[in-house]
Amino acid sequence: MLWWLLKHVLVGPMLWTVYRPAVSGVEHVPHDGPAIIVGNHIGFLDSVFMPLVIDRRVYFLAKSDYFTGRGLRGWITRMFFLGIGQLPIDRSGGKASEASLNSGLEVLARGEILGIYPEGTRSPDGRLYRGRTGVARMILETGVPVIPVVVWGTDKALPIGAKLPKVGKVGVAFGEPMDFSRYAGLESDRFVLRSVTDEIMYELQRLSGQEYVDVYATSVKARAAAR
Repeated sequence: MLWWLLKHVLVGPMLWTVYRPAVSGVEHVPHDGPAIIVGNHIGFLDSVFMPLVIDRRVYFLAKSDYFTGRGLRGWITRMFFLGIGQLPIDRSGGKASEASLNSGLEVLARGEILGIYPEGTRSPDGRLYRGRTGVARMILETGVPVIPVVVWGTDKALPIGAKLPKVGKVGVAFGEPMDFSRYAGLESDRFVLRSVTDEIMYELQRLSGQEYVDVYATSVKARAAAR
């Protein structure tokens, strides 16, 4: 299995040796059964270090661009992302996005762990941005345990635009499971979805100490690109 080889033979041992990541709260991750891990997203390596420190495999929803490259480089990139548990999703909206979210529901239906970044994209400046409500709908539809996690240092280990990683301190901290059972059956209420999402973001801010900005990170990136 490619995932096992990457984690235990090809990549994992090297990352443990070089970075020696600080880890806390792993006991909050269930040993079996479906669960959703919700996290901040400050760097590309978040999806590498967070799964590295727990025993179970974690699947992430990733933009489909990572899987469409051609030639040998495209194949290697595609195999790497599949190996670390990335699932391609179409972010174009409408029925495409609906089908993509269903991929996450299928992961949970198999009794596995789904990792989600509520911000929807990497933070452009290390701050924590407004969460998307798709994660809340998935939480309420499935009723599975929700585990918050924050990662730090990955934005310095591989800054945006850098091609090679740098050695630095990296940490992963899991928080206590969050309970949203009081909202059962209300997954169609947009006000409830926003309330659940904001509660998740508040907990991530509390765990990470990041400055919170109540706008979408994608809007900030779009404005920056338009300059």
